[in-house]
This record gives sequence, C-alpha cells and structure tokens, in this order.
Amino acid sequence: MIDHPTRDVGFGVYLHWPFCASKCPYCDFNSHVRHQPVDQERYLAAFRREIAHVAARVPGRTVTSIFFGGGTPSLMKPQTVGAILDAVGGTWAVDPKAEVTLEANPTSVEAERFRGYRAAGVNRVSLGVQALNDTDLRRLGRMHSVDEALAAVDVAASIFERYSFDLIYARPDQTPEAWKAELERAIARAVEHLSLYQLTIEPGTWFERLYNAGKLTMPDEETGRALYDITQETCDRLGLPSYEISNHARPGAESRHNLVYWRYGEYAGIGPGAHGRLVTGNARLATSTELHPETWLERVERDGHGIVDEEILSSTAEGDEFLLMGLRLKEGIDPRRFEAFTGRAINERRARILEEEGLIARHANTRLAVTKKGFPVLNSVIAELAA
Repeated sequence: MIDHPTRDVGFGVYLHWPFCASKCPYCDFNSHVRHQPVDQERYLAAFRREIAHVAARVPGRTVTSIFFGGGTPSLMKPQTVGAILDAVGGTWAVDPKAEVTLEANPTSVEAERFRGYRAAGVNRVSLGVQALNDTDLRRLGRMHSVDEALAAVDVAASIFERYSFDLIYARPDQTPEAWKAELERAIARAVEHLSLYQLTIEPGTWFERLYNAGKLTMPDEETGRALYDITQETCDRLGLPSYEISNHARPGAESRHNLVYWRYGEYAGIGPGAHGRLVTGNARLATSTELHPETWLERVERDGHGIVDEEILSSTAEGDEFLLMGLRLKEGIDPRRFEAFTGRAINERRARILEEEGLIARHANTRLAVTKKGFPVLNSVIAELAA
C-alpha cells in the first residue's frame, strides 16, 4: 500500500443505494423515491463496473470494512447485496474479520430479509429507528411503529453478530424528562451501540419549509443543551459512553467503518452520490460521483464509472480534514500525524489557550483531544486549531 500518515487505519468501501420508499421531511441525504420497481440487475452491473474502475486506480488494498448506506439499502434484494460483496471480494483482498454493515429500516417487511442479508455476508446492521414514540415517528415521516421497530431490533439481535440503531433527539416539543426515559429504554435494547443525532433543520428539506413558515417549533438553545447533557450523562451511566460526538458504544463495539473516516483513512465511494478518499502516487484524491441515480447509471454504462468530481487535496486541506474528522473522536488525534500531512506543527499558542480554557486536553503527551466541555463548541475548537 502507498505510504501515508494514516495507512494503518484500514481501507473501507462505501456503497450508496439511493432509493427510499418515501422521503423523510428532515432528510437532506441523496435519496430518491421511485414509484416503479428499480432494475436491480442493471444497477448491480453498474456497481461492478465502478468497483473495478476504482480498484484499478488503487490496487493491492485489503478491505477492512464495507458499508451499504443510503437511501435505504434494505430495499435491495439479498441476492443483489451478495453479488456486490462478491464483486468487492473479487477485486480487492478482504480481511476475514472485515465489518460489513447494512443500513436498514425497521419495518416488518424489511426485517424478513435479514436472514438473507446475513447469508449474503452482512455481519452488522444499522437500524433507522429514530424515535420510540409513535407520534414523533409519524411527524418524522417514518413508516414503522415503535412496536414494529423493537420487533425488528429483536430479529436483528437474533441473526447478526452486531447491530446498532439510530435515534433523533431535540425533536419538536421534546422535553428533557421524556428524552431521558426514551433513551434509557433504547439503551436497554441496544446492547452495544447507539447513534444519537440532534435534529437540525437542513436546507431544502420539508422541515425547513415548515420551520420558515412558523409551523415547526424547535427546542430553544437552553433546552437543546439540556438534551445534549442528558444524552451524555445517561449513556455514560448505562455503559454506552460516547466515542464520537454522536455515537455511543460499549468499549470494543465501535463502528469500525466509521472509524476509518474519523481517523482519516482511505476509502472508496461507490454508487450515486458517494464520496471517497483515495491515496494514489503521492496524492490524496477526493472523489464524488453523480448524484442523480439514473444519470449515474448512464455514466457508468458509458464511461465505466460515475465520478464527476475529483480533486487532489493540498497539504493544508488534508490537515484541515484530519482535524475536522479526528477531533470528533473522544480519543482525539496524534499531532505528529497532522504535522506529517501539513509539514507544520499545530499552533502551540492556540492549543495552550484552548487547554487553559478546558476545551482540549493532552493525553500521555502524544494525543490531543476535545474535552466534555469542548464538545458542545467543537466547530470553534477545530477552527482555532486549524488557523
């Protein structure tokens, strides 16, 4: 493998399935609703071609994690998932202990496919539960009930070696007391991993329209901070501490694929709207593919890939990305790696001021990490260190 400062992190493959049964009102991801069945055979052939194209550029890698994201990958047939995994395994070496995750909606229909996904090679699922409150599930545009979601969690627990689910908090009208009770209930079912995201109003979403029209009331800043603090305290108390700003796990159960991103490793982005970071020669390339699914499909069939944007990152851009990703982690960063990317050390004067303010800490004189006090103002901390 090409030598680069974070080559020991691993090599991930991200596969984007862009289709959903419906568009959630808060979602700004690259997801699309199609009212006619998707031609999975045609898309499978395109995934194979794009995998081969990327592998020709970065041969000799050993895949340590694979992630099917979306969209809703659990709308794929298990046979399609298995064939894509075969394409990855036929192109690169795959670590026998590789984590293979598939995002899934927790509906009863999709839960029926879980055994097929396991047989195809998936060993971890991430379930989009989002709320344990039927009223809020309807408000969030979800197509499952609480009972259906928890039944899907039970099915996942019986089939997969590892599983996780997502919840959204700071929802309209949500109180700290209600969130604490909901979170405790979730942790009792989660076992090893939870992703907990604070609801934000994203541009271009239906929620943005409602918010701008005064028809959606979000928690104020004080309530939002109280909800965040309850999240950290409850997860710490019940054995799922945060290892990243929005992710909580029992030690050893962290998402290995996402750690590749946050530790600034190398990964291939395959499928409509996928992003990648590839190291070739002495350069790190930022790649992105065509967003629109049918246009991506046509590009791949014509050109062998759907990549529409490719940028050689400067040393400054690499350093900024390294800080932006790595400081999200509780473990923080090794400043020597920042220096290897950029050719300069982190500004010691700025770091010392942040340390005196209790926003960052140094561990064993080798790592620099954001503190509990610093995480609520993480963006400002990163901006100071990157300056």
